[in-house]
Amino acid sequence: MHVPPGTPFGVYVHVPFCAVRCGYCDFNTYTATELGGGGSQAAYAGHAIAEVEQAAAALGPDRPVADTVFFGGGTPTLLPADDLVRVLGSLREELGLAADVEVTTEANPDSVTPESLATLRAGGFTRVSFGMQSAVPHVLRVLERTHDPAGVPRAVRWAREAGFEQVSLDLIYGTAGESVADWRTSLESALACEPDHVSAYSLIVEDGTRLARQVRTGAVAMPDEDDLAEKYVLADDLLTAAGLGWYEVSNWATSDAARCRHNELYWTSASWWGIGPGAHSHVDGERWWNVKHPSAYAARLRVDASPRQDGETLDADTRALERVLLEVRRRDGLPLDALGEPARTHGVAGVVADGLAVVEGGGTGAGGAPGRLVLTREGRLLADAVVRRLLD
Repeated sequence: MHVPPGTPFGVYVHVPFCAVRCGYCDFNTYTATELGGGGSQAAYAGHAIAEVEQAAAALGPDRPVADTVFFGGGTPTLLPADDLVRVLGSLREELGLAADVEVTTEANPDSVTPESLATLRAGGFTRVSFGMQSAVPHVLRVLERTHDPAGVPRAVRWAREAGFEQVSLDLIYGTAGESVADWRTSLESALACEPDHVSAYSLIVEDGTRLARQVRTGAVAMPDEDDLAEKYVLADDLLTAAGLGWYEVSNWATSDAARCRHNELYWTSASWWGIGPGAHSHVDGERWWNVKHPSAYAARLRVDASPRQDGETLDADTRALERVLLEVRRRDGLPLDALGEPARTHGVAGVVADGLAVVEGGGTGAGGAPGRLVLTREGRLLADAVVRRLLD
């Protein structure tokens, strides 16, 4: 297994524990009452470290150092801060971390304290992403989020006092019963915290979730496309006016340095190793994923077996398709030569003529450099349709 020299490499650490499982969430997460023996939170760090050691052996002596590390979940900060620092320490020892490594943890506002944040920062974490979702109590209730909105600015202040280099806030719009005025309140409350980064995602009804069952029975309304579009435009207006520029359809940052470099690995199909139950990995066109349940994951690692469940090798056509799907969503744009065959230039001309994108840079090639297709705001609202037109 080999990471191409000079290419970015990251590590994702999945922490599958939540205090409460939200009805809209389809992530691989579990509350304490859902776990059987062997999948305990107390033992998790040791199992993750065992997989880190397996990763180091698989990548070999010429393995790359990690440019980014991302602890996601679930709620990573339900684990003791010392456990998270132990896992990061194993990555530093076994794989190595770049001098300017970005190390992010997700957190709920009510899952941190000044002391835990100080421990994380001293242990090498540089970035924290708080799951704010909304500042409006009735919206949080529908989402089944348990934190008090007043705790968000407090948590951000604690993170700043601990010395975190970057603080991000995650928001969700389109919840049943959320008015445009409610969404404005959430945006303005988020901006009052002066974050370096904001992610704003439209609510998606995922199959198999409690929310999907509520929609199916008519207990909760399906998100309305026109409402979602209006709220996206409002978000872009307010965030841009506050000095945060979009760099991916659902993400805004105060500067290039404030972008989430780890997520950019995903969006550019770079290489990363996923640690934890259900975690996905991708190294130079090979993709695989671990067993999902924490107990099954722990059982394999206790006997020094790989937690890998299955995988696939991506062929050239699949890799090219995924590049278009992901890179067209970025402010940096999609290089025109990524579209391949000249016949597809008709698709480019069509989306440009319809005001959904512009070509920046060399166009068909200035001095040998290809132009890049960049979505307009209307194009961002219709990103999936733009992709279909480009690939037809």
